[in-house]
Amino acid sequence: MLLPLLFLFAAAGLTDASIQFPITENTQVDTSLCPITYFGQEYTTIYINFTGEHMFVCFNGYYHPESNGDCIKAPNTESKTYFELNTEDYSFLNSVTFDVKDSINTITNDATCYLRFDHPTTFGLIAMGSQSVLWWYNPPQIIASVLVNGDVVENVPGSENWVYSDTSGCRISGFGVKPGTTRQSLDNCTSLICSNTRVSSTKSCLVKGLCTVTGPTVIDFRGQMNSVSDRCEYTLLQDQSAGFSLKANFLERRRRDVSFVDSVTLDFSQGADIQLLQGHRVLVGGSPVTLSGSVQTFNGVGLSKDQTGVTANISLNGSPVSVFFDGTTAQTYIDVPVSHTFTGLCADSSSSSSSRLSSDSSCQEQYKDPADDTINPTTVIEQCNILKSAPFSSCNAVVDPESYIIACRNTLNKYPAVDGLRCQFLKAYAKACQKSQSTVQNWWTAAKCHHPEPICQDKCSDHEFCGDIHGNTDCRCRAIYASEYTEQNRLGGPTVCKDNTASLTLVGCLLKENGIDYNHLHLNDKTCTGVMDPESHMLKFNFSSDSCGTEVTTNNSQVIFTNAVVTRNSSSDLITRQDKVFIEFSCSHPAPELQNVAFKIIDNSVEVVLQSGEWHYSLTMKAYSDAAQTQLLGPNSDVRLNQKIWIVLETNGLDEEVVSVVTDSCWATSGNSPSSSPRYDLITDGCANAEDGTVQVMGNGQGTSNSFSFNMFEFSGKEPSEVYLHCQLQLVVKKNNSFPLPGCLGVSPPLSWSGWGSSGPARRRRSLRYRRGAPALISMVWTP
Repeated sequence: MLLPLLFLFAAAGLTDASIQFPITENTQVDTSLCPITYFGQEYTTIYINFTGEHMFVCFNGYYHPESNGDCIKAPNTESKTYFELNTEDYSFLNSVTFDVKDSINTITNDATCYLRFDHPTTFGLIAMGSQSVLWWYNPPQIIASVLVNGDVVENVPGSENWVYSDTSGCRISGFGVKPGTTRQSLDNCTSLICSNTRVSSTKSCLVKGLCTVTGPTVIDFRGQMNSVSDRCEYTLLQDQSAGFSLKANFLERRRRDVSFVDSVTLDFSQGADIQLLQGHRVLVGGSPVTLSGSVQTFNGVGLSKDQTGVTANISLNGSPVSVFFDGTTAQTYIDVPVSHTFTGLCADSSSSSSSRLSSDSSCQEQYKDPADDTINPTTVIEQCNILKSAPFSSCNAVVDPESYIIACRNTLNKYPAVDGLRCQFLKAYAKACQKSQSTVQNWWTAAKCHHPEPICQDKCSDHEFCGDIHGNTDCRCRAIYASEYTEQNRLGGPTVCKDNTASLTLVGCLLKENGIDYNHLHLNDKTCTGVMDPESHMLKFNFSSDSCGTEVTTNNSQVIFTNAVVTRNSSSDLITRQDKVFIEFSCSHPAPELQNVAFKIIDNSVEVVLQSGEWHYSLTMKAYSDAAQTQLLGPNSDVRLNQKIWIVLETNGLDEEVVSVVTDSCWATSGNSPSSSPRYDLITDGCANAEDGTVQVMGNGQGTSNSFSFNMFEFSGKEPSEVYLHCQLQLVVKKNNSFPLPGCLGVSPPLSWSGWGSSGPARRRRSLRYRRGAPALISMVWTP
């Protein structure tokens, strides 16, 4: 009944807690309320079991002699203990923080909680953030052992006082090393070093040989291997005393869940960095250099290039180091024995966490693509085991092929054997043999591989890699980048509409992969072709509202400008090898819509931006007291009853050759709602109210701006005496070089006028209030 109780407690979501219960048999305890970081690994579960003379508290399963577990071993006399998990004893935690820091100079964090075991022996584990401490309180003859992977890191004797031991430490090549200490590996030839701040490094009494990075796999100097599972930058080899780091950047290709070494950087603390890139390209200090077969020296680094790749030769403290990169494999060779301290994946392939350089955590995001059903595991074994057959077998006694075979299998069981990937592993092994003076003759013929392997003639952009497209070597899209488009069945980005122009950008590598030659694409007008960016390989098409065969249509309240990317169709061609392409894209101007909101004019005028997708235009409304439109009315202007007011509506951003603005209707109400009553019409169907001789409409529908005038009034018998003026506008598309306009437009209204409101000559001071809302509705409010 113990475990359900613990799980129920964990589910309660408590942060301050104290749990206590006896343990008399093998027991698994959820300790997620007090996670323990033990030699670099955080654990949230412990396993307690008793084995004759010993009691074990383990983190990764119950102890047994073959388990290679992370455990604390303590004496056992009664096969029982009393367990406590505590996160709320702040007095003890503060006190123990002081004692621990006073006893151990490698501990810098404060205690947050503890796990305690009592009777017959007393000990515990204190969680201190990313650090942890073993707390031991027993007679001197009682000894506790700290185990990592089943190996004893430290034996801690008892004392009459509390004894503390730092259990944070480092994991190096599967061994636990306490902070601030050094221990030897099993071969007694490698020093495993853990600094006070838990940074791991190794020092070999003899470093000589080859480090190979091919695909996601790293085979270090000792022949140990590991794989990179993300798309980050890592340190392959670092010599701090020489101020040198060799870095490798990993990126995806056709699949999002498999990474490949993509570039190599020689980083010098003094002097320009050197980058070895795809396509045998080299940058020195960020600038491209042209190499040949002869060695050229840059900042003390000898660079050369042949048909297989680029080689950089450097000297580290007098010892020669060679770095080779061909776009798929990076190989670092140390030619003579050296006694030196190196860090990085080439020194220890298991040190991926400490060797990762990228600060952007997005490179660590994990993806899971569907399994490739074209992969046959039996075929993969046959393809990789060729390294044990002639002609490779002649080198097997010099260079063990096993690591290369495992690397080949692991990759080809997840990633299809395309883009020369199978041959990549064979070439890496042959190159290793060559460095060991055991050349494999004509291996490419026996393995049916290209020699030299083809490379992309054009420089691939950052979102591309060099691969096979329909039998040709060219720049393909990287999977993560391509998925943004392919998941939506698109070949490019959305239409961008701005300032009466529209643009559509298509992804060059997606066009190639779909068998589309961008040279065969154009808009409705064949003379309007796309422009290919030489760096990004993005194809951009542009059109305006009156060019490139743009079609203008109306749909309810919208004016739509439409064009399409199509394939060149030549009737003179007897045959064609291009798929037909039709990609339609459009932009629209929204016609103003009527809403129950009023504008408030600020600084004597109002400007409203209308938007449809990404295309914008603005509508500005101003009120004047003179026909010349020089006296702008503001909130403090004097407005008398029966005084003539001129209203000017102006737009900006519309093409007057294509569309025209029509003031469809204007009316006045005594309330702010356009549908309230009483209502008085000034303009109806684009025409002035024939019964009101003061209303005049000027230039309506004749361009992208118009105006009208009327005499000021108020509603009779309404208190407070407010007048709201509402206007609705629409856009009209030009047809047959003219605009379909109301017949009354341009005709002056009759002079007769039926009086309404107060017709007397009384002078009254008015204030104008304008409130902002949808661009269709403009309400001017006059109050006494």
